[in-house]
Amino acid sequence: MYNVSIIGASGYTGAQLVQLVKQHPLLSLHSTYVSEKSNDAGKQIGSLHGNLAHVDSVLTPISAEALTMLANNVDFIFLATPHEASHDWMPTLTSGNAKVLDLSGAFRLKDTDVFASYYGFEHQQAACLQKAVYGLAEWYPENIASASVVAVPGCYPTASLSALKPLAENNLLDDTVRPVINAVSGVSGAGRKASLTTSFFEVSLQAYGVLGHRHTPEIEAYLGTPVIFTPHLGNFKRGILATVTVKVKQGVTSTQLEQAYTQAYADKPIVRLRESFPKIDDVANTPFVDLHWKLDETSGYAVVTAAIDNVMKGAASQAIQCLNIMTAQPVETGLVL
Repeated sequence: MYNVSIIGASGYTGAQLVQLVKQHPLLSLHSTYVSEKSNDAGKQIGSLHGNLAHVDSVLTPISAEALTMLANNVDFIFLATPHEASHDWMPTLTSGNAKVLDLSGAFRLKDTDVFASYYGFEHQQAACLQKAVYGLAEWYPENIASASVVAVPGCYPTASLSALKPLAENNLLDDTVRPVINAVSGVSGAGRKASLTTSFFEVSLQAYGVLGHRHTPEIEAYLGTPVIFTPHLGNFKRGILATVTVKVKQGVTSTQLEQAYTQAYADKPIVRLRESFPKIDDVANTPFVDLHWKLDETSGYAVVTAAIDNVMKGAASQAIQCLNIMTAQPVETGLVL
């Protein structure tokens, strides 16, 4: 058994990680932590998340001493924390034998100038950044397997890259036309903290972060081409639906697209290639990526749709996939399929 600790366990992603760890046959939940000044400190996690009422785990306030202890006494640490916290704590957490899976954006971008521009603070952890491996599980398993720090992708990049990478890797995209990504997320993507803008009664379908969302450079970095990315907030709890419009190279056929997706995901049990365009309800509360596409061979434009659960494949279950890869287990271990 591997001992696991979760920092930031009171939020939606942290609570989802608790559930996944508890059901995993090879993981033991060592401890759950919240920020030092959190109002949730000292509470049983089941008092905040009723589906975890069976879990006997107190939310402990994190401290410098606890960070050092975890680095030396557990096998894996999940960080469901703000970017700044992950950034500042990583040197301590990686000073022992523990491996760290960070679900924040602190270690996803290698270009520190781009990072500072989009995240609003200077990156000062060069050694940890060099260690960090991008955790898009279907595409970087060899790197993840030997990693000590995994930067688990954002939810929007997971959906977008799952849709686009088979085309980019097979050199099918017209490099003169940027892919256009329109993606809609449920309100859980904004986190658990109360806010008027994400109050369910106030939410109406709208675009936000237009031409400046911090997931844009993440998508571009791991796709290898510029994109136009527009996120939207929808009035539903969980899930992301990303609809991607691309121009393919002249002469590319529907058969070539079919081959690209089939070859990319033939041995990837978490990715489902659908016969029709997926919807949010198909993937909510599951670890799956559902994909479908259609090409107009006359114009050369294709539309690809990816559906994921933003809390699962967009965060917690993808982190579990990465841990499975790091421990040489089947990637779906502990995930109810």
